[in-house]
Parts: sequence; C-alpha cells; structure tokens
Amino acid sequence: QVQLVESGGGSVQAGGSLRLSCAAAPGTMISFKDMSWHREVPGKEREFVALITTSGTTTYADSVKGRITISRDTAKKMVTLQMNSLEAGNTARYYCNARYGARRILSAWGPGSQVTVSS
Repeated sequence: QVQLVESGGGSVQAGGSLRLSCAAAPGTMISFKDMSWHREVPGKEREFVALITTSGTTTYADSVKGRITISRDTAKKMVTLQMNSLEAGNTARYYCNARYGARRILSAWGPGSQVTVSS
C-alpha cells in the first residue's frame, strides 16, 4: 500500500499565492510514475488540475494555465503545486495522485487538502 499526504492548504486572500505539497511516507520503497493534482468542489466531480511525468513533462487544465506550476522531487517522492494569483474559483479540496507499479499500474490518492480563497 502507498499512503500519500497533502500539505500546505489553508485560507488565502484573492491575489495571493499558495504552495501545496504531497509526499509518501518516509521509507516508501516505490518509484512513482506520473504524479498529478486534482480538485473537488461541493456538488461537482473531481477534476484534473495538473500532471507531471517522470521526465518532467507537464500538463495543465485550461482553466489554470499560467497561474499554477507543478513540479516534483523524484528522490523525495514529492510533488508540489505552486498557485499564484489565486481567485475565489480556486477554492476547492485538492488531492494528490501517484501512479506506480511494474506488472500492473496502480494509483494512490491522498486524503486531500482544503484551499479557500477569500476576497
């Protein structure tokens, strides 16, 4: 099993910045493949935000391009999401996801971290 934990969430005023981090428990003996961020808001399905591959290739949702940056530290099994120029629309619970495995590909989710943007 793989346990992921997000951190860095909280409340921030519109126009501010926030950095979310996600990491596996220390000592995890697994190499992650793609890592990504997703978000949920009440009444809506979980939606994709950003993804980064093992080679560093990134993909972003159209709604956040230019305002967020995803990065990773493969050795630390960590992925981060830098969010700038935050708006009320960014308010959501953000979840970290990591793909891993050899014979079969598995996916792990963190419990989520709440981000609330106020004006």
